Amino acid sequence: LIGMTTAPEAFLAREAEICYAVMAHVTDYDVWHAHEEDVTVDIVVNTLKKNTDVAQRTIQKLVENLREDSTCNCQNALENAFITHKDAMSPATIKKLGPLVNRYLK
Repeated sequence: LIGMTTAPEAFLAREAEICYAVMAHVTDYDVWHAHEEDVTVDIVVNTLKKNTDVAQRTIQKLVENLREDSTCNCQNALENAFITHKDAMSPATIKKLGPLVNRYLK
């Protein structure tokens, strides 16, 4: 994402009961930082390579330390989220949301 917030993605991940984290990397400061030199392609490419290395090492460590017995409750985020009773939902809505909500619509 360039110059954007990741808030919508965080909300959507929560609604889909997916654990979510952001790893953000700065590429340059020339837009808002008055004392930085002009950005060149070489500077951006060099920074992207460094960011890629950091991201790859971070993901490798994450994968090495993932646990199957997570204590995170993200997977149950929708458990108490429904106000509308199933009988008041249209079949089209239930079908559309089914993959996310069927286990709660018993």
